[in-house]
Amino acid sequence: MGFTFIDTLRIIGALGLFIYGIKIMSESIQKSFGPALKMLFNVMTKNRFSGIIAGFMITSLVFSSSSATVMAVSFVNTGLITLAESVSIMLGANVGATVISWLVSVFGFNADFSFIYLMIFAIGTPLIFSSKNKLKYIGEFIFGVALLFLGLSEIIATIPNLNDSNYLFSFYENTSSLNFFNNIFFVLVGVLLTIILQSSSASIVFTQVLCFNGIIPFEVAIPMVLGQNFGRTINTEIASITGNVFAKRSARIHSLVNIFGLVWMLIFLSVFPVLDGLDYIMIEVFRLDSVFQSNSAPIGIALFHSLYNIINVGIMIWFIPQLVSLATNTIKSKGDTDEEFRLEHISTGIMATPEMSIIEAQKEIAKFGKLINKMNELIKTLLTEQDAKKVDTIIHKIKKYENITDEIEQDVADYLTKISQGEMSENSSIQIRGMLSIIGDLERIGDIYYQISKVLERKFEEKIWFTPEQRKNILDMLVILDEALTIMQKNLTSNYADVTKKQAVDIEQALNLYRKKLRKEHYKNVEQGAYSFQNAAIYSDLFNSLEKVGDHVINVTEGVVGEI
Repeated sequence: MGFTFIDTLRIIGALGLFIYGIKIMSESIQKSFGPALKMLFNVMTKNRFSGIIAGFMITSLVFSSSSATVMAVSFVNTGLITLAESVSIMLGANVGATVISWLVSVFGFNADFSFIYLMIFAIGTPLIFSSKNKLKYIGEFIFGVALLFLGLSEIIATIPNLNDSNYLFSFYENTSSLNFFNNIFFVLVGVLLTIILQSSSASIVFTQVLCFNGIIPFEVAIPMVLGQNFGRTINTEIASITGNVFAKRSARIHSLVNIFGLVWMLIFLSVFPVLDGLDYIMIEVFRLDSVFQSNSAPIGIALFHSLYNIINVGIMIWFIPQLVSLATNTIKSKGDTDEEFRLEHISTGIMATPEMSIIEAQKEIAKFGKLINKMNELIKTLLTEQDAKKVDTIIHKIKKYENITDEIEQDVADYLTKISQGEMSENSSIQIRGMLSIIGDLERIGDIYYQISKVLERKFEEKIWFTPEQRKNILDMLVILDEALTIMQKNLTSNYADVTKKQAVDIEQALNLYRKKLRKEHYKNVEQGAYSFQNAAIYSDLFNSLEKVGDHVINVTEGVVGEI
């Protein structure tokens, strides 16, 4: 019986089950240990070695090197980690990528183990319907494991049917002595498989199955695995397309690391007896059959995949500064707005869980707060500037920043809305509502500052001059507002759960009292004719506007603590 369309559908469906199983396992782990993953990034990126461990552990936990790498790119994009720190995480993720191939090679090809996935389904199914999130996530993980092995068993069961149509694979025959160009061809085949499946893990497992069933020899499988390993860089490059300059540089470094590894290993495969070395380790160290025998080939593939990535990491760890420098020089910044004032959605725009996605939003909102502080400084400068060209430049910059605040509010709001559409804890839901409130207040502050700049522009053009006392009063109010904004920014960059609003309330009350004092004095001066009507109108507009800014600043802290 020949290879039929039904066989093709069975293989595609089985691969789909396998990939979906990995996806469910990954998401359930992230839902359960989202805060712990955050801590891993924060605590374990202090040096290059701890960063490698963090990358390995996260990849091992979530069963996806692409997810870990995309996380690293995303966190660089939002400023959670530095570009250099992301390199060590990605190096560790490369090693962690081998976990799935080991898991499958040890358990998946054992005929006595194939029936166990049904028992795993039986255990996981009732947990999925639990009302307790923790039990539900455990059930999802167990269900994912079952789907993974069900998919694998179906792949193994379907592949033998291909033996009846082995002419499809006749190109692979008599390839025991591959040269450099043959190896390049099979590397490209591996890259293509990864692009098609969008999963290097599934692609490598598929190669393990082909080798296990004798469809392709071990000599062909190794360069294919090398190409499949390299194919992961494409996901990272795609993830960085919408990112800022730091995200693009991080993705570029990931590509450089894997390009270097691909080149030196291709040379080694073509010049040195690498496969004989693997065979020696299998027989003499593991006490297993030769890697050239189909039953041991899957473990041989996992062994090669691990040793290759470990050696490559051992080399590249010493060149992190050079990698950062090369990526920085080849990907130029487009300016401050490219580096600071854009919300960049990595890959699909949303991390696997709301808890991880909220980190991105929080970091972007903190940058939003920095922009508001800059606008406040520009207003102080504008108040005392006498040069017409400089006044025009400052007003133009404030307008530019006001436009940016509008864009950031819209981008963050869209992002938070997408996050809220997924399943989340009550705490995450409160946090998102607070963030939506925060960005609205920050955008409104930007509008007020722009309105103040137009008032000061009119004052300058109409040559309306403040008295020394008026100028001092406004500057003193701006000093109080400076302190309020400093407290606001500290709260935005802190762990929201640790923030209290006492300091913010105190400084907001001080601002209100000062505005009340100025208003009382102002009415008295107007009655006495101390200054013109135009002067009085502009002066009153300024201190009232600054008081409104203070109201929005305290609202920001209330959003941080969840009082909305």
